Amino acid sequence: MQIRAAVTRQAGQFSIEPVDLDEPQADEVLVRLVATGMCHTDLVALDQHLPYPLPAILGHEGVGIVERTGPQASVLRPGDHVVLSFAACGHCGPCQSGRPAYCQTARQLNLAVRRPDGRCAHHAAGQPVSAGFFGQSSFASHALVRERDAVRVRKDVPLAALAPLGCSVQTGAGGVLNVLKPAAGSSIAIFGLGAVGLSALMAARLAGCARIIAIDLHASRLDMATEFGATDLLKVDDTSSAARVQTLIPGGVDFAVEATGIPAVMAEAVAATHRTGISLMLGLPPPTAKIPLDAGLLLGGRTIRASIEGDSVPALFIPQLVDLQRTGQLPFDRMCRTYPLDAINEAVRDCREGGTVKPIITMDPA
Repeated sequence: MQIRAAVTRQAGQFSIEPVDLDEPQADEVLVRLVATGMCHTDLVALDQHLPYPLPAILGHEGVGIVERTGPQASVLRPGDHVVLSFAACGHCGPCQSGRPAYCQTARQLNLAVRRPDGRCAHHAAGQPVSAGFFGQSSFASHALVRERDAVRVRKDVPLAALAPLGCSVQTGAGGVLNVLKPAAGSSIAIFGLGAVGLSALMAARLAGCARIIAIDLHASRLDMATEFGATDLLKVDDTSSAARVQTLIPGGVDFAVEATGIPAVMAEAVAATHRTGISLMLGLPPPTAKIPLDAGLLLGGRTIRASIEGDSVPALFIPQLVDLQRTGQLPFDRMCRTYPLDAINEAVRDCREGGTVKPIITMDPA
């Protein structure tokens, strides 16, 4: 069948093209996409800092409706509403112990460019196109995904509103709710108010944190943080954000969440906690980056944690997040702005400039 897709043929640019897509095989399902969130990881791959082979179809926060299933698919049915998430094998030790984000074959599965048998399912102008980015390549009208990487959700919530769940919201909210698990009355500092940071902030309010310190460069994002429950705002300047946090809460916060991936900010997050505090790293730094930490910070009992995808089991956590959004307890849809597929390059520009926190790319109806 022929679909429409945003194809990356050169770094930094999408072009909208017709692409020929194979029918679902084995345990694959064909999903007609309604919308896809744009995530920082997509931009890293678009710029080729994450060297995904070109030409390629990116996108890894897809939501849509199942149209057809392969012969080995046994759970999903045509008409099911689904949120697509990261790929995991389901069989290795981490997967079996409920930690699929740490799947032993995660890198191979999430950066796959072809089917497991080596055949290419996507072609444009008669040439193969890399697809299978985070198990989905969802900047397109349709996607082929393995059944286990699609989560069925209730049908009484608009699908486009759920697009951030596949990665950014489950990373930020899961980092707080699944990893830190702050007690009511705790204090927390959030460094970086992109979609991950704001999701962490909303989750901190949901958990009952009494002091929620929001830290960012952009005044508009700080204003949004107030709407989502921040009690204190710090606009980044030439002084140490950690020192300013320590002024607000002498001794430091119980928890810090770092959502920028900038090594110097990661060090600030650690320094913002008290002597037995916990800092959680959710941002994606360059692979060879070094964190400029003062070793003395660790000797008092501080803990540094990192988390992938909020340590979530998508099939369990995503439906919980849908319920929280539906009841207004986790209003992540309020940080989103929609763009049609044809305006995807405009969405990239607005995201880079900081004017849009979470772009949602909507697809033309089938």
